[in-house]
Amino acid sequence: MQVSIETTSGLQRCMTIGVPAAEVEQKFTDELKRIAKGQRVNGFRKNKPLPPQVAKRMFGKQARYEAIYQQMQQSFFKAVQENDVKLAGMPTFEPTVDEEGKDLEFKATFEVYPEVTLGDFSALHIEQKTAQVSDADLETMLKTLRTQNATWTESTDAAADGDQVKMNFEGFIDGEAFEGGKAEGYSLTLGSNSMIPGFEAGLVGAKAGEETTLSVSFPADYHKEDLQGKPAEFKVTVLEVKKAELPELNKEFFESFGVDVEDEASFKVEIRKNMERELARAARNLTKQQVINGLLANNEVDVPSSLIDQEIDRLRQQAVQQFGGGQQIDANMLPAELFKDQAQKRVQIGLLMNAAIEQFELTPSADKVNELIEEVASTYQDPEQVREFYNSNPQQKSQVEALALEEQVVEKVLAAAQVSQAEASYEEIIRSANQQG
Repeated sequence: MQVSIETTSGLQRCMTIGVPAAEVEQKFTDELKRIAKGQRVNGFRKNKPLPPQVAKRMFGKQARYEAIYQQMQQSFFKAVQENDVKLAGMPTFEPTVDEEGKDLEFKATFEVYPEVTLGDFSALHIEQKTAQVSDADLETMLKTLRTQNATWTESTDAAADGDQVKMNFEGFIDGEAFEGGKAEGYSLTLGSNSMIPGFEAGLVGAKAGEETTLSVSFPADYHKEDLQGKPAEFKVTVLEVKKAELPELNKEFFESFGVDVEDEASFKVEIRKNMERELARAARNLTKQQVINGLLANNEVDVPSSLIDQEIDRLRQQAVQQFGGGQQIDANMLPAELFKDQAQKRVQIGLLMNAAIEQFELTPSADKVNELIEEVASTYQDPEQVREFYNSNPQQKSQVEALALEEQVVEKVLAAAQVSQAEASYEEIIRSANQQG
């Protein structure tokens, strides 16, 4: 087998392969026998092999097509292995000499992985945020948990912060109604900050059946550009006001969160532990994202288009699973452009991470893997069951090992980078981590 490789552009390569005619003819003969086997042909006895010339006349074209394609595949992947080619994505084949009795020659066009040389990590500036779970944070969490499980009762009293208000509203700019500014039967929890500034505050004191006009302004960074910074008026009709009746902090309430304790003090200890785990994970993720952003900013990487296409397909499937519900949606109907930027960034990150793993000669640390499994297990009532699940499930454990490698890369980069510490609040770190996720 003769092989030559040339660079056509960027990461694209063209491999020309020559295969001796004898190999091709043997493959053709084998394929012809396979196709002809068991075929019933008028004038020939059942279960008897067809004469070679008859089989060739009837099935020769199909057999040669299959034989050539198989030969190209096998020869190509053998050549890839022998020439240590770092193949990215599947090739396309084009026969250039395909005549009976002659050596087969074909071209394979494909992309290779880029050679990634990482820049100096000492040029990276990483700011690690640190925080503690304060007593005030704990009380806020307790209030949130109780509010999430509150019983809502309709009231004739004036609406206060924390109450639910059901309403109809319509927004106007310069006296003209604008698109998307109208709703009927809309429910809003005052103080949730889910509306533009001033809207919720303007409803404090309102009662069911009342009408009011709210004068507000859209933020300068509002997601709809045509509304950014513009003053508006909303005509609101309050349909009902509901007050929250918070559940008692008793054993039944504690058990609803999977916490088997008898009193409020013990419940707070468990909630604080959960908050501290969440805080540590969020702070670690913020640091990891800074490292990744630093690697992206300091290292240019050529990205194989075939890998981007593969990642786009994965993102399409995820979108269908997340939003498709029970409907039968063809993922390929979703425009590739919706996912292209995200896909390219994901592939870039993967290439940089792999380059760092090779540079540091890393393998998954057993201690790091166990640490990550323990982090998950500690959130369950039966941690041992979780440990057993991961340790007896190779596929799930391999995902943890991949995550462990990423953590090890971050640790190596941090050891070489310029790292500073910054105090922050629990809420700030959790919010920032959720925004980047």
